[in-house]
Amino acid sequence: MKNFVQKGEAITVAAPAAVASGEGVLVGALFGVASGDAASGEDVTIQTLGVFELPKASTDVVTVGAAVYWDATEGEVTVTATDNTFIGHAVAAAGNPSGTARVRLSV
Repeated sequence: MKNFVQKGEAITVAAPAAVASGEGVLVGALFGVASGDAASGEDVTIQTLGVFELPKASTDVVTVGAAVYWDATEGEVTVTATDNTFIGHAVAAAGNPSGTARVRLSV
């Protein structure tokens, strides 16, 4: 196929802010997990597919299969859709007051 570019599991974008390896990165509506460190504006490769353990709103109760969203202001996963970006589904339960959630990223 002549127009195939890449699988899309890892995409290089300009970091919207300084990021560290393993942090969530949101560029427009595109979300991924940084594969390395980058300063604001530098190229960073983000993983857009896979299961990742990410920080979550500690008071949120996450159930297996729940849709989860990225709160860019707080830099964490939440179950609140309003004003946040859909990033995938929880693959493990995480109660209140846990600080992380396991998320399968969805494109």
